[in-house]
Amino acid sequence: MTVLATFFWGWLLGAALLGFCMGWIAVVHRARGVSKVWMRWLALLAAALVAASFARIVPGRFGYWLDLFLVMFALYLVGCAIGSWLRDWVVSRSKPAS
Repeated sequence: MTVLATFFWGWLLGAALLGFCMGWIAVVHRARGVSKVWMRWLALLAAALVAASFARIVPGRFGYWLDLFLVMFALYLVGCAIGSWLRDWVVSRSKPAS
């Protein structure tokens, strides 16, 4: 993991910043959410990918890409959470007290 962090630090920072921006604008997004069935399938897929990464099932270059994808996706999700939280905090502070 330290190899990924030292060699791809710019890409990892970019993933976190992109997640922050998407989290910031996602608060005002009014589209339908993902259904519970799809959410379960996506969670199962994510768990399977993490398990494959930890078990080193995928060898070589593709395993390296899998590890990089998982780290970048995790940073993207953290950035989304921080951006959403900050946007909610800023908007709730600017509302007049009722």
